[in-house]
Amino acid sequence: MADQNLRERFPEANLKLDDNQLRVVEKRANLKAYRDGETIIAAGTRDPNFYVVKSGEVDVVEYSAGRPQIIWTSYAKELLGDVSFLSGRASNLSRVAKGPVEVFEILPENLRRIIDEEPKLGNIILATLIGRMQIMRDLNFTPLRVIGSRFSSDAFRIRDFLTKNRVVFTWVDLEGDSNAAQVLQQIGVAEEDTPVVACGKDWILRNPGNKELAERLGVLTTPKEDIYDLAIVGAGPAGLTAAVYGASEGLRTIVLERTAPGGQAGTSSRIENYPGFPMGLSGEELAARITLQAQKFGAQISTPCGVRSLSFDDGYPVIHIDDDRRVSSKCLLIATGASYRRLNIEGGERFDGVGVYYAATPMESQMCADSTVLVVGGANSAGQAAVFLAERASSVLLVIRGDDLNKGMSRYLSRRIEQTKNIDILTNTEVTQMAGNTHLESVEIRDNRSGKTRLVNTSAVFVFIGAKPHTDWLPEGVDTDEKGFIKTGPSVRDSPFWTIRRQPFFLETSRPGVFAAGDVRSSSMKRVASAVGEGAMAVAFVHEYFKN
Repeated sequence: MADQNLRERFPEANLKLDDNQLRVVEKRANLKAYRDGETIIAAGTRDPNFYVVKSGEVDVVEYSAGRPQIIWTSYAKELLGDVSFLSGRASNLSRVAKGPVEVFEILPENLRRIIDEEPKLGNIILATLIGRMQIMRDLNFTPLRVIGSRFSSDAFRIRDFLTKNRVVFTWVDLEGDSNAAQVLQQIGVAEEDTPVVACGKDWILRNPGNKELAERLGVLTTPKEDIYDLAIVGAGPAGLTAAVYGASEGLRTIVLERTAPGGQAGTSSRIENYPGFPMGLSGEELAARITLQAQKFGAQISTPCGVRSLSFDDGYPVIHIDDDRRVSSKCLLIATGASYRRLNIEGGERFDGVGVYYAATPMESQMCADSTVLVVGGANSAGQAAVFLAERASSVLLVIRGDDLNKGMSRYLSRRIEQTKNIDILTNTEVTQMAGNTHLESVEIRDNRSGKTRLVNTSAVFVFIGAKPHTDWLPEGVDTDEKGFIKTGPSVRDSPFWTIRRQPFFLETSRPGVFAAGDVRSSSMKRVASAVGEGAMAVAFVHEYFKN
């Protein structure tokens, strides 16, 4: 697509600075000069600095077609970066001087000072970054390719990890892409070695683990060993909101997340009851914007970063993470959320990622075109998934154990389901068996009223049942209810572990200075808006804790 067309379609992606704003940048930057054809930033590298073009032109280039392709050109007074520069990730695009060029190089700490102290300039920077993030997502400009079988659980894991971490990539399907064999030949990889992740010819990873992939792409941020004011475990809406408020109010804040920012809400295809968004928005979009906002204020987000256990040292929470390192903090917020339970079917776990899924995003929907799919569950998440999948699948069977869809689902959503012609609601029904060789091929469902069973040929079942809190890493001393959700506030006043005179704050656990918010908290509302509210409220209680 020509540069002019891109500028017309995404005007916010190439906003110009005025002379006064350029002078502000100049005071906080180093001036660097480049010759014609010289690479300023190479694709696949992690450059923590930010750039503004002072004079000349810079071509933004990608190599996904195997040869250089100019995506757009940045001119004088325009920014030379994308969201990777704020997050510390590797950039997917190269920036190459077109003739002699001068650029202002801004160090990360100076960039954040500019954003904080110059609101108008900061808004231009953030609007540009969001616009360019939209370009990357919509037009798929990336040299990164994932090559594998749609029936490989490892290929699904890799794609799922990249998607949730908003890393743009091209999927080459061995079964469905006629060019797959040619692509493998070009990079010198045999089919039996797939799945592979390739970035041009520069590097090839054979079935990488999530951590290896994150390190190579610059997604993983290493926590520092010093003491933070606030450590947050979990990067769903509650954890990310707490990071925004904590960092913006001057707290040294870190977020530890085992998979990707967004949590369970980040996998939602559409959130339509979030205040202020009457047209709705995807969970991915919400998570991306809050993550960017937290990083804007200097919060450190480390993912994937698995947490193994929690201990205490002189009253400070100490979080033990996967690679035997420790993160210490003055206060801790537990926002680990909950995940959907598996179907209680013998052998069903072998179809995870190859027929059984726990999220309905565009990635999963690609595998459902013109086919029959099952959605299991009767709450809002299941309803949103059913409506979303109905746009691509020939038919959707919504399977619920109860007898009334309205008991667990918002009325606006149940009405929409009832009005969607290719969604069939099967009440008092459950899945009893699954079958298939390398992937799911069929399921048996049973009508619990009549006892009759029925075989459904399908390659995709989406499960949204129950909720299992992520609290198995917590030690004795953090009280939970009978289902494992964390108790807070008045419910821990009589706990033997509450040893101080004052009453616990509303979101405080049985350990003073340790808070819980969002879906992991006992009696929480299990809604995105309430999780966001609790995340903000938790930071207010952290400040109150520091006063005592």
